[in-house]
Amino acid sequence: MSTSLRDQLLKAGLINKRQANEAERQQQRQERRPPPKNRSAAAAAERPLAAQVAQGAKAAHDQALNRQQHEKAERKSRLAQIKQLIDQNRLPTIEGGESYNFVDGSRIRRIAVNPSIRERLSRGEIAIVRHEGRYDLVPAAIATRIRERDGHAFIAYGVDKESAHADEAYPGFSVPDDLIW
Repeated sequence: MSTSLRDQLLKAGLINKRQANEAERQQQRQERRPPPKNRSAAAAAERPLAAQVAQGAKAAHDQALNRQQHEKAERKSRLAQIKQLIDQNRLPTIEGGESYNFVDGSRIRRIAVNPSIRERLSRGEIAIVRHEGRYDLVPAAIATRIRERDGHAFIAYGVDKESAHADEAYPGFSVPDDLIW
């Protein structure tokens, strides 16, 4: 069996027991000690730079999240304003009246109206708005305020402004306002 260098030196009498223990303790201290500072100087210089880059990326991410939350809160606020405008200003629903047909996107929808409301729709005093899956009649002034907040909630005035300009080209051929489709 081979003996360690320490044991061999002790047997030869070149060192005593105290010197051997001191050498062993010193070797253990060196193993536990961190590497010298000069070797990690380059790594230490890179750490703050990496930390700054990471901090910048985190700040950009936080700003994007804040912007999204702010936009979501604004959208929610606009929808609440629209709901309040409609609830406070909508005309009462009419049961069993005539149906008024209007276009919503590519579909034709109906809403119950009486002759006086139909007349006001044809003059443009009343507009049709959509909110939370239902259609309501509101005064034209309220409809413009709703359109400012959300263009998708506004459907149409009873009379189409573009077709009114087109009618100017045919003054001798008028279409009656009470035309029901």
